[in-house]
Amino acid sequence: MNIPRTGFVGLGLMGAPMAANLVRKGWAVTAWNRSSAALEDFRQLGGSAADSVEQLRDEPVIVFMLPDLACIEDASAGLLASWQSSPPAAATAVVVMSSVSPTAVKAFAEKVREASSGHAVVVDAPVSGGTKGAVDGTLAIMAGADDGADFRRLLPLFEAMGTTVRLLGPLGAGSLAKACNQLVVGTTTAALAEAAELAERSGVDVAALFEVLSGGLAGSRVLDQVGPRIARKDYTPTGPAKFMHKDLSFVVESADAAGAAVPMALAGVELYAELKRQGLGDQDLAVVRQTISNLSRTGAVGAAEGITS
Repeated sequence: MNIPRTGFVGLGLMGAPMAANLVRKGWAVTAWNRSSAALEDFRQLGGSAADSVEQLRDEPVIVFMLPDLACIEDASAGLLASWQSSPPAAATAVVVMSSVSPTAVKAFAEKVREASSGHAVVVDAPVSGGTKGAVDGTLAIMAGADDGADFRRLLPLFEAMGTTVRLLGPLGAGSLAKACNQLVVGTTTAALAEAAELAERSGVDVAALFEVLSGGLAGSRVLDQVGPRIARKDYTPTGPAKFMHKDLSFVVESADAAGAAVPMALAGVELYAELKRQGLGDQDLAVVRQTISNLSRTGAVGAAEGITS
């Protein structure tokens, strides 16, 4: 029986459990990561390690789970150079599972196509569900592929890591769906943080408030998962908050191209830019409460004007 194979680039907070689930589901996974410690942990789970991304050149599928497209382009430079010298097998798939620009991923796909003499295709398939979803194998996976056959061929890979897998349209559609997801998550988290600060400064218990909210129309998965961390002021990272600024910037970029108004995304971009300016970007998304708290100390009216101007 042929064992399915894949290369996997990036064993961070999300990538490591995703790759581990592939191994548990019977995949032969060869991974590369900048940190050797993560690779050693992966070996202990039954995976294999590559000394460079270029060594993954003959894998039928190569998954990238790095912070942004710039990191992916940097990591894949040797791989593409290798393919220029000797093209990979036909139908090789490069799967971008990071949150990236819906526009820029198309330009990256063109580079891959040219370097591989048309033998490799790019599919974007960003994920949602956080580290818990990555560990549990219950991620939502939003895919974009120019050829539906490429998506169908990759479906067993996706189903080894997630439980909700959808093809949203051509290349870039997955990244646009993830941008929409982040629009909802980022602005909802910010609204919960504002509510928490307002309640606490007014003498209302935040945990009790969130318990009541969860039983009404304001209830949501964001409230269930992020709300307790906001209430406890627990900012231990499950994913760096600074990435929300990047993701909401993709919303604005896509909205400009589509001619759509996104006032909430614009406000969110400014708020998360302020979060980064305050030096809080490496902490959990819930730390947006601290950002709002810091703004509150400077005066609510002045802070609001600074964010929305």
